[in-house]
Amino acid sequence: SSESEEEEEAWEPKSKIAKRPRLPKKNEAKTKKAAAPRSAVARKKVKKVAIKEEMDVSLPIAPAEDNKMQLLKPKEDDVGTKPRTLNQKPEVPKKMEINSFQGKNVKSLECDEKPSTSVPIVGNQVKHEKSEEDFAFDEPPFKKIKSTACPEGKPVKNLGGNKVKEEFEMNWDIVQALSEITNVEPWVCANLIRLFQEENTIPFIARYRKELINNLEADALREVQQTLEELRTVAKKTHTMIQKLKKEGKLSGCLLTALLNCRTLEELDHVSAPYKTGSKGTKAQRAKQLGLEPAALSLLQNPMELNLFSYIRPNTKGLSTIQEVEAGVQHILADMFAKDKVTLDFIRKLCQQRYVCIQSALAKVSSKSGNEKDIDKFQLYHEFSCNIKNIQHHQILAINRGENLKILTVKVNIPDGVKNEFCWWCVNERWRPKQFLKAELMRILRNSVEDAYKRLIYPLLCREFRSKLTSDAEKESVMMFGRNLRQLLLTSPVRGRTLMGVDPGYKHGCKLAIISPTSQILHTDVVYLHSGQGFREAEKIKRLLLQFNCSTVVIGNGTACRETEAYFADLIMKKYFAPLDVVYCIVSEAGASIYSVSPEASKEMPDLDPNLRSAVSIARRVQDPLAELVKIEPKHIGVGMYQHDVSQTLLKATLDSVVEECVSFVGVDINICSEILLRHIAGLNANRAKNIIEWREKNGPFINREQLKEVKGLGPKSFQQCAGFIRFNQEYIKTFCSNKKTEPGSHTVLTKAGAQGKKKSKPTLCDSQQPNPLDQTCIHPESYNIAMRFLSFIGGNTNDIGKLDMQQKVNAVIQKEGLEGTAKRLNTTVHTLQLIIDGLTQPEGFDIRTDFDKPDFKRSIVCFEDLSVGTVLTGKVENATPFGVFVDIGVGKAGLIPVRNITEAKLSKVKQRRSLGLGPGERVEVKVLNVDIPRLRITLDLIRVL
Repeated sequence: SSESEEEEEAWEPKSKIAKRPRLPKKNEAKTKKAAAPRSAVARKKVKKVAIKEEMDVSLPIAPAEDNKMQLLKPKEDDVGTKPRTLNQKPEVPKKMEINSFQGKNVKSLECDEKPSTSVPIVGNQVKHEKSEEDFAFDEPPFKKIKSTACPEGKPVKNLGGNKVKEEFEMNWDIVQALSEITNVEPWVCANLIRLFQEENTIPFIARYRKELINNLEADALREVQQTLEELRTVAKKTHTMIQKLKKEGKLSGCLLTALLNCRTLEELDHVSAPYKTGSKGTKAQRAKQLGLEPAALSLLQNPMELNLFSYIRPNTKGLSTIQEVEAGVQHILADMFAKDKVTLDFIRKLCQQRYVCIQSALAKVSSKSGNEKDIDKFQLYHEFSCNIKNIQHHQILAINRGENLKILTVKVNIPDGVKNEFCWWCVNERWRPKQFLKAELMRILRNSVEDAYKRLIYPLLCREFRSKLTSDAEKESVMMFGRNLRQLLLTSPVRGRTLMGVDPGYKHGCKLAIISPTSQILHTDVVYLHSGQGFREAEKIKRLLLQFNCSTVVIGNGTACRETEAYFADLIMKKYFAPLDVVYCIVSEAGASIYSVSPEASKEMPDLDPNLRSAVSIARRVQDPLAELVKIEPKHIGVGMYQHDVSQTLLKATLDSVVEECVSFVGVDINICSEILLRHIAGLNANRAKNIIEWREKNGPFINREQLKEVKGLGPKSFQQCAGFIRFNQEYIKTFCSNKKTEPGSHTVLTKAGAQGKKKSKPTLCDSQQPNPLDQTCIHPESYNIAMRFLSFIGGNTNDIGKLDMQQKVNAVIQKEGLEGTAKRLNTTVHTLQLIIDGLTQPEGFDIRTDFDKPDFKRSIVCFEDLSVGTVLTGKVENATPFGVFVDIGVGKAGLIPVRNITEAKLSKVKQRRSLGLGPGERVEVKVLNVDIPRLRITLDLIRVL
């Protein structure tokens, strides 16, 4: 039945209609497309067809891997490969052409097999292998489709039909939906769905699969991944609902269609609400049970023959009078109107054109009782109204919080004009009766429409607007938290200094910890600076600083931070610590106390008192922020807004993903890093990290990346994900190898690099004992082959990696040949080549964090009362929000630079910015605009970024 209904109702979902391919039309589209390849305008014009075409190329009718190939460079070959897919006459010369460009990226797909060589693969070489990883890449796509999709070789009818195979099919196409929501091109979405299905991690995709994702940033990938999850949740819930309704026998054709059209959970709720069991049913359902449905239908179909009096049953409740019958009919009609997709689409469109605003006011209840302080917090929202198109994310979150605390009441205001126009349209257009209506029937129809609007449609619209605004605001809040966290984790490490960490306190004293440049704890102590014996303790501090030759003090920003800072600043000003030139910096201690009592900390520093552990943590946060902050649950780090109000699962997933991205992009030295850091590398988890550490303890240091494969639980997939992010310090390994050489009884093998390796008793591959200089770079093992070819091409040697000599050779070749030319010559993509060049030319021990900001070291102090309007100060950004940036200017309370004061002109041009905003850790010069002492608020103006 649902089939026939689809034929008759014209507004059926577009994807159904689009499935009946019209070939001639496609070919026209192709010419248009060739004229302006990938321009947005062209895409809009032929939207339905063009997108469908793009999908033709990407869809896994043939094994997934192989289609990635055609997605690589949609700019040129969109036009190149499509005609072949459709016209079914593969020409031979083209075969070579497709071959040459597919050979290039074969390497990115075969993870375990050897990377491709420069010779393009020949026809049948790979054909007999059934493994999905390397199918015959070289035949024109059409043959492939024939052989896999229809063995008889008839052309496939719905080539663009079932885009990506999903577990639960809906009336909309997941690639298309994903593309519309995230504004990412459909071919990229199709690739991403496939990459995520194959369990690739975001850091891996962002660094080693750039050509498949059009160079997207990790943030964008995360957004696509989350949207994909949401769409899949909707599909899954819809199908559960369909099964449930089927069982109860309530599933009609149009209901099935309506369910399959749902794209959001709100829509799904709306469609399925009336069928939920447990309630006594809607008014419409009760009326239907009384048998009034035929009356309602005939009112629209053939009102001439309708006689409502014949429905009266004097002793049945609900049918006893003509009024009750009319009310029943009205409820059924209202229910029909409110569930009709066209009607809902019309009113939604109407609302988009009109001024719909959200209003909040002080709740009547709260003004009598309730906390004065809380009520004042929401002062801005006591009489607030804003167009829903322009409202800011933080305003939504603030209103929601106020509403949850019962301080504010919130409503969505839709103008009356919308209602009037909607009612007129319903009666005269959409639900216009087939014949002339008598006055009393017309009255019923009009009432039904108004009832539908007031009782069903308006509340639905309010829910939709609110939940959309809230979910957008939550996502923005989480993304913001992620951006801030990234910037904090990538703070530049302060290497090679002995540091004194101070965890300030009053009664229990200030905890001190001195750590060596390699993070070893040299000394811990407690001093009482704020209980009148500060002068006696100064001697002790001086003695310690001199003893360990430590001239950098790190003070945590918790209680008593200001006093401790003043104490040190005072001693420094008096040159008390001479001959040492001591400087201090303030560091956020968010999460330090939580960490100090965690099982991780007690495992790491078993014989230390938890109070002293936090001092160690504070010092290490300056020495290597990433390694230290990773130990703390990200949400305790405290950069973000409203993080307690947003979905905790989304927040956790995003923050864990950001940590993984940061740790992976910085890379870890496998032979010295901690287990906690290893857990966060892409492709590893707590278990695998534990196994790696155990292997290292049992067998000594890892010598090269290949040895990772010997670790228990690290299969080819995990290896592929993590290998590029794990580094090997060559000096360390060489000394280890040469020490091994002198041990009696261990076999030695002379390797290419001239270093010795220990031969294992079990017969493994020869190269598992040789250090490989490429292991210290960010080049992925799958590209080693290309890297070696590139080296011989420029006449370099692996021993020169990271030296000046190498840089000159690379530059000379690239200037002569150009990136594109060199990539063509090596049969690889520009992105891969760029990565190889970066890997070869970055100096040894290169750290991406050097571009980021170091902590702000200072020698003197200002306090809140010293501030006057116009004072110019330097400070450090500690949190960024959509309404402005909080800057720590060293007076104990952060000042706010409102977002309107942050303009493009003031941001430094040198640093490449991901976005216009400033992020935590950046140093800025600011001017005080306003000091509000009672409310402890400081407003600042940004002068420039330092």
